[in-house]
Parts: sequence; C-alpha cells; structure tokens
Amino acid sequence: MIKVEKLSKTVPSGDGELRILKGIDLEIKAGQSAAIVGPSGSGKSTLLGLLAGLDSPSEGDVLLQGQSLASMSEDQRAALRARSVGFVFQSFQLLPSLTALENVMLPLELAGMEAPRQRASTLLEELELGHRQHHYPRLLSGGEQQRVAIARAFASEPAILFADEPTGNLDAKTGAHITELLFSLNRDKGTTLVLVTHEQGLADHCERVFEMYDGELSELPRQRPC
Repeated sequence: MIKVEKLSKTVPSGDGELRILKGIDLEIKAGQSAAIVGPSGSGKSTLLGLLAGLDSPSEGDVLLQGQSLASMSEDQRAALRARSVGFVFQSFQLLPSLTALENVMLPLELAGMEAPRQRASTLLEELELGHRQHHYPRLLSGGEQQRVAIARAFASEPAILFADEPTGNLDAKTGAHITELLFSLNRDKGTTLVLVTHEQGLADHCERVFEMYDGELSELPRQRPC
C-alpha cells in the first residue's frame, strides 16, 4: 500500500543546505495503522507530506498503491490524492466561507461522486454533527472542527488516511474522543492510517510505531498488544 525507497529531503538554509530526511525506507501494508513519533523538528511532518504527495523529495520515491509519485506530474498526484488519499491537518484547514456540510461536500463534488450532499450529511450524522452541519467553522468548537476535518478526509472513502497531530490542538477529553473516532473509522472502513503525533496514548493505539530522529526513521518494538 505504501512503500518508501531511499527518501531524502534537502532544503536551502543560511549555512548552505539542511538535510531534513536522510534516505528513509518504509513499508506499510493495506489496512495497517502506524504512528510516527519524535521530537519537534525531526522531520515527521515533512515525511507525512511526502507520503501524501503534497511535496516532492530531493531523492528517492514513494509508491502509493503501487504507483510511483516521482513519475507523476503535479496534476497526476492531485488526481491520485482525490481518488485514494485523505489528509487531516493539525490546523483543520476548513474553508471559513463554507458550512460544515459544504466543507465535507467539496472533495465529493471535485471527485464527481454521486449525491455529495446526502453522503456528506450522513457522515456528519455518524460523527454526531448532524445538528451542526449548517454552521460555519467559526461557530464550531475545536473538537467539532476536527470532526468536520475528519469527515472531509473520510468523505470519499480513501484507501489511505494521513493525519498530522490530529489531537494536538484539543483538550484531553476531546482528544480522546477524536482518537476513538479515528480508529473506529479505520476499523470500519479498512483504511490505512498513518499518524504523526506527540501523544503517546494515540501512538499506543497503532499497530506499528516509528520514531523519527534527526531525519532518520526506525521502528519501535510494541510495548503492549494493540
């Protein structure tokens, strides 16, 4: 499902070049859940963006569902994301001029899926947001906005869901609810789930845990059964 080969990312810096990722290899099977942990600045979010095709590596390649991102144009990568990938951002990134319902409908409409309004409304109902679907993001709490973002990411039933610090902006109670929601949707839909998180409790829910340190990735032994 996800295969990474010798992935590196280098960017210009005041001292020349900064190597953020250093020849990473990674393979995650379909339906698995995986967490990427590590200190701030270690390259976690950069790796997640590369896995989703939101950025391009300096070296190496990412294969999603057997397709090489390096061989694709930006338009082709965007089409693959629309077809197979969902992404939950830490900052939600809901469009402020659209209601919760319209935010969830948008990827369905862009993908040309049938009955986008009905599909979006049903998903918001499942996430206990039916009574809030006609509200704008500014009128929603942080937890509600995150649930809308998750609904949007799941709306087209992607094969892969990437989530960058999905509980990072939330209080403990709401974060626990979002964690339960992510993994219940993962189990019910069979979606491959890849998370970046600082929350150990969230990482513990995953089948596999990887640690990023100084641009290098290693898999950690599981501390307890999933």
